[in-house]
Amino acid sequence: MRIVGGERRGLTLRAPAGNATRPTADRARQALFDMLLHAPWGGRALLDGAHVLDAFAGTGALGLEALSRGAAFATFFDTNAAARAAIAANIGAARYETRTRLLKADAAHPPRAVAPCGIVFLDPPYADGLIPAALDGLTREGWIAQGTLLIAETAADAPSPAPDPLATRRFGAALVTLWRAA
Repeated sequence: MRIVGGERRGLTLRAPAGNATRPTADRARQALFDMLLHAPWGGRALLDGAHVLDAFAGTGALGLEALSRGAAFATFFDTNAAARAAIAANIGAARYETRTRLLKADAAHPPRAVAPCGIVFLDPPYADGLIPAALDGLTREGWIAQGTLLIAETAADAPSPAPDPLATRRFGAALVTLWRAA
């Protein structure tokens, strides 16, 4: 697994041992960020200077990819100690220590945000149904505001987390859904 685009393109990322983390595949990340850049509702301004939240960070690949492609700052949440160690190592390898914050936090019960994020990545364990609770908690604590771009990865056969998606893309057993917070 590696960063697939931007200033840190090719940087190999560390993943925690075991099956507790399911990182988004390089191919899916490339397709997602291509979509963000080229979709009618996307474009370079979407990422440039954005503050992003990688709410179920695992390896931090989504947030680090956003930083590599122009985001100004990324916050990473994970409750798993091995995942946080991998994220910290990846942040260090990318030399993004001053542009990141890594928290032991549950997306359903997050700390209060300083300001809403422009982009929120939600890639929780598939079988746990965590997205609705995360959306409630993140909205309640100010991480999500009207217009925030939400990007969720779910099992391909799971119900859509979005009432009115901007786009959906299937990648094998995964479905990526993008929508704006109402």
